[in-house]
Amino acid sequence: ELTAGMTRAQLAQLLDGAEAAETRLTLDGVRAAKKEVIETEGMGLLEYVEPKYDLDMVAGMPAIKGRLRRAARAIARGNPSAVPMGYLICGPVGSAKTFLVECFSREIGFPCVKLKNFRSMWVGSTEGNLERILKILASLTPVGVVIDEADAALGDREQSGDSGTQQRVFAQIANFMADTRHRGKVLWFLITARPDLLPIDLKRQGRAEEHIPLFYPETVAEYDEIFQVMKKKLKLASKVESLADVAGETALKGYSGSDLEAVLVRSILEAEAADSSEVTAEHLQRAFADFIPTTNNLERELQILAAILECTSRELLPERFRDLDRAAVQLRLSEVKLELRT
Repeated sequence: ELTAGMTRAQLAQLLDGAEAAETRLTLDGVRAAKKEVIETEGMGLLEYVEPKYDLDMVAGMPAIKGRLRRAARAIARGNPSAVPMGYLICGPVGSAKTFLVECFSREIGFPCVKLKNFRSMWVGSTEGNLERILKILASLTPVGVVIDEADAALGDREQSGDSGTQQRVFAQIANFMADTRHRGKVLWFLITARPDLLPIDLKRQGRAEEHIPLFYPETVAEYDEIFQVMKKKLKLASKVESLADVAGETALKGYSGSDLEAVLVRSILEAEAADSSEVTAEHLQRAFADFIPTTNNLERELQILAAILECTSRELLPERFRDLDRAAVQLRLSEVKLELRT
């Protein structure tokens, strides 16, 4: 599976290299070779994703992780008909959307690539670049395709002023995504904090079928779970076991995972300044007292409301959002957009 899309000459180079070094081929060696093939063939238009962690490193989200693991098992068992054509991962900034996708890409076990900027100033080059990318993806199956900031990266069919280039690009991507022969073989991940700006053509059933919303933690226990994961990720040495010891629930409320990571990085800097080998409760208290989140409440509310409306599974919504009146949510979303514009 790892060698899918590699030519016989490239496979021969793999074997010759192993023979010359008098070593056995390993999965890591093949992955490294595949990475080189993808990035060379893609002429810098594709970036190979090398995730360090699996879903065990994602704090909380039991329903979402369960759903993704069921898809990973279906892929491993060779049952593509049980797998969505693609995923739309949405939610407010800092809710670990990209991290979740990278962890899932390790779980499914096949290569994942990120689509880089394929647009060119030269007439015809943009369409040519995209055609090359899509041919590579079709030959590399199974493969995952990650498009971050999808609302800005993919555009829509309404854009004008470029002699129709954007409309042709949009049509190429939409047609490729809708090809059911690729189900379970080419898996799309569209990541955005503003799913309301993404054209309905791309997020309909048959393209990005499963819409997964991510939200901020709501209790100290959930923040503590993220805290334990962040301690491993940042290699943070501390005897503090619960954030309740250094910050109250009111102080934490509304913090994203990214906000919490920023606070922990500051606490490490505090410890470094004090020549301390570990981060104490005092260092954490100082970092929490000093930190100011960068996004305003209206922007976050807009992104949360958009994620609620976009979700395609009641099970994946936090309990307090499950029975909301969708018309009322839509009305509030329109009000927030108007407030932000004025």
